[in-house]
Amino acid sequence: MKIWASIPWNSIRFRIVLAFLSITLPLIVLLIYNNSYSVNVIHNQVAMSTKDLFSIHMKQIDDQLSEVERYLMGLTLSDSNLLTMGDHVTDDRYIMAKSSISRKFDSDLIVYPYIDGFFVYSLPRQDLVDAFKNSVTYGELTNLRKAMAERIRELNDKPELLNAEWTVQKINGDYHILRLFRSGQVYIGAWVKADTMLTPLHDTRTNKADTVLIVDAAGKPLSGSRNYAEEGVDFTHGFQKYYLTGKNKDYLVVGETSSKGKFSLAVVIPDKQILENLPYLANAAKLVTAMAFAMLLFSIWSLRKVLLLPLRRLMVAMRMIGEGNLHMHIDESPAPDEFKIVNRTFNRMISQIEELKIHVYEEQLSKQQAELKHLQLQINPHFFMNSLNILYNLAQVKQFELIQDMTMCLVHYFRYMFQSNQPLVQLKDELQHIHYYLKIQQMRLPDRLITEIRVPAYLQETLIPPLILQTIVENTIKHSIQMDGAVTLSIEATLDMLEADPTVILFVRDTGKGFSDAALETIRSGKQMTDEKGAHIGLWNARERLRLQFGNNAWLDCYNGDPQGAIVEIGIPLHAKLEYEEEQ
Repeated sequence: MKIWASIPWNSIRFRIVLAFLSITLPLIVLLIYNNSYSVNVIHNQVAMSTKDLFSIHMKQIDDQLSEVERYLMGLTLSDSNLLTMGDHVTDDRYIMAKSSISRKFDSDLIVYPYIDGFFVYSLPRQDLVDAFKNSVTYGELTNLRKAMAERIRELNDKPELLNAEWTVQKINGDYHILRLFRSGQVYIGAWVKADTMLTPLHDTRTNKADTVLIVDAAGKPLSGSRNYAEEGVDFTHGFQKYYLTGKNKDYLVVGETSSKGKFSLAVVIPDKQILENLPYLANAAKLVTAMAFAMLLFSIWSLRKVLLLPLRRLMVAMRMIGEGNLHMHIDESPAPDEFKIVNRTFNRMISQIEELKIHVYEEQLSKQQAELKHLQLQINPHFFMNSLNILYNLAQVKQFELIQDMTMCLVHYFRYMFQSNQPLVQLKDELQHIHYYLKIQQMRLPDRLITEIRVPAYLQETLIPPLILQTIVENTIKHSIQMDGAVTLSIEATLDMLEADPTVILFVRDTGKGFSDAALETIRSGKQMTDEKGAHIGLWNARERLRLQFGNNAWLDCYNGDPQGAIVEIGIPLHAKLEYEEEQ
């Protein structure tokens, strides 16, 4: 389903290619079908003519086998010499009967060209008399006699093994077709070699590439001039109809089954030999199909170069523009005139948009600088009232030394405040300013404020926005100091090298009651906190300044410590640079 959904059904590229394929592919399919149909017609014609020839030849074989059966059956019923061989007679009478049967077999054997020999076996004498053609060698004859004697004894010992048809038997490596009849104490039969049945077919076949075979009921070749086992030719499908077989279906098999025994005639014809009778059509179909594929590939390549590639470049450029990359322009590559006009217009439009964006961005930077200065100015009034109130109280109790210390702290404090219009200051200057500020607060809150500052020397020159720590420290003192008990306020700094850019992390901790859940939710959502006393903009102010000066490269987070207390965490790039300075 994912693949189906990812197909660009409505794109111009897909529809053009689909329309082109819908015209070309049916023509190619038609050519392939026409070629296949022509080949099937040739196969059918060759198979039918071969089937007719084999049917005639098999009928001749079956008719002659039937005649041999009638001939042998007639001998068992009417020949006295055959009956004599089965009786217990004198040796002279037995020899005369045996000689008479041998002469009869010799004279009758020439009538049956498909039969290689006749034989009679006497059970009382355990003796065999036979007649055979001159093509049989003495060694073959000896093995034949031995095999037939064994077969007769097997049938005699096991009457249930009937020999009611011509059976296949392997004798001395060759296959023979054998038929037996029993009359009293005599067995009479005939045999023929499998190769003998094929001789007339070898004489009638003009194509030397064909191979004629005798095949048994299990599809095993009994005789033939070639072994097709390595080619994967299969004869187990029967011979009711022709079929293609072999590893690559490159052989046509046609055959006919005998009605007298479990064997068949089969012919194996190489498919390439058949198609040689139709070279023009086969080659023309292949040529046209190859040309059609070549034209299809060439047309798709031309379509891709002339239309799809320029269209794709335009789509990629528009997609990148949509993602905010206004520096994307389409190269002046070779393309049709229409696409050249579109590309030049597109590039000119993008240039105009880029110039317009620069103007808008410069206006936004000017606005951000104005907002930043306004936020810095909002910090200054926080400390005035508390400082004057402390001096007034010290003057009343005539603590002149404390007034002097307080005055010097205020001098350093306000001198730094008046110089805080710089975009960035060193961390050590900010910490010195915090020192004077905390000293003033300790005068105001004796025994209730304990301070600790632990910042490594190698981080002292880190650039940070001015008064950013002042805002956090002032907010901490305002919300953590209680009427009873002391609060410890600590400032720490570490360097995080695991970030993409090295980042200095500042921690402002206290041991007060910590943030409430509602306060944490408001701070993290980027909203200003408001209660019955009004708006609290300290942390919001600090976070907004970081955003305006560093964008996403700086951050501020708040959470509670364990077991209590509030923690404000600030992350600033080690090599800090103002965002608007980079753009300028």
